Formats: sequence, C-alpha cells, structure tokens
Amino acid sequence: VGGMLGGSSYYGDANYNGFLNNTNVMGGFIWRYNINPRMAVKANLAMAKISGSTTDAENRFPGGDVEFSRTLYDFGAQFECNFFAYGSGASYKGTRRLVPYIFAGLGMTYAPEPAENVFAVNIPVGAGIRYKFAPRWNFGCELSFRFTSTDNLDVTNQTAPILNDPYGIKSSGFKNKDSYSFLSIFITYDISPKYRRCNN
Repeated sequence: VGGMLGGSSYYGDANYNGFLNNTNVMGGFIWRYNINPRMAVKANLAMAKISGSTTDAENRFPGGDVEFSRTLYDFGAQFECNFFAYGSGASYKGTRRLVPYIFAGLGMTYAPEPAENVFAVNIPVGAGIRYKFAPRWNFGCELSFRFTSTDNLDVTNQTAPILNDPYGIKSSGFKNKDSYSFLSIFITYDISPKYRRCNN
C-alpha cells in the first residue's frame, strides 16, 4: 500500500497536441498485489485537477477563445508486467532492486460540477520504473495516459457549449474523446514479508 503525487494534464479540444501542457497537481492512494516477481495487479484512487485553453490552438473556435479547469476523481485497476524479476536483489532468487515495467487496465472517471457531473469509463496504459530501497519499501515513478469514453471533461460553465463537439464531428467509442495523463512518483510499503525462512 502507499501513495502517489505528481502532475496531471488534459488532452482534448482545448489542448490537442501539447504534451504535458497546463500541468496541474494530482495525488492518490495505491494498493498492489504481487502475483510473482514479474507480475502484479494494482488498484488506485486519485484526485486531480485538469485545465485547458484554446488561446494557442491552431484552429479558431466560434465565440472566441475559452479556457477551463475542473477537478476529477480516478478509480481503476491495472495489470503490471516487470521487465525483470523484482525483489530484494537476493542472488538465489534472481531478482533486481531496480526494474522498469508496463501496465494497462480499466477504470472510472468522475468529474463533478461545474456544468454537469461526468461519469466515464477510462482505459489506463503506461510505463514506469520502481526501486526497492529497503526490504519492505518501494519508490518509483510512472507515466500513464487515461483514455476516456466522454467528450465532456472540458465542458464547464467557463466554456459554455463551445467545446462540446466544436467541429460537428460525432464521436463514438473512444474516438474523438477527452483524455488525461498522470506523471507521478510513488512510495509503497509491503505489508507482509516477501519470503519466509524454511524453518518458519
């Protein structure tokens, strides 16, 4: 179990190409179950602020430039795969203290008012690196993208309907929808020991 802290960025009609533009603060909690030294499942509960602006956009919007900001809540589960066996570095187990990993999963996004409450499914994918600096303590950094099933994360009282389908192109599934990213550091504590001695 542990916590994470970092930055959140929005991608949509008010920020279509800028990577990590308008970065805001995010934080949350992590629960991870290690299936084996190479695989794990993780659940997270995070709160983040997102914002965007059309001021620097190449395309012009009817009604002029707009900007928005809002808070969202992210709950999800991911399957993680380590590139190497992760552990205390004990040679007889063949584990390493420092390993990169990738992950993917399924989650839910909730963005309360202003404007309207938004509930959406999200697909998180990403990569990270973690380091076991003590027998039960882990430190790491990860970058993830959350692709959502909604196009209304950027529709608030600040933007009126301008960013709601501004080009008149209907979206479907996860196409032409809003997304966001997390760039975070985390620290976790192993509740139980990794290996027990045979005589125990």
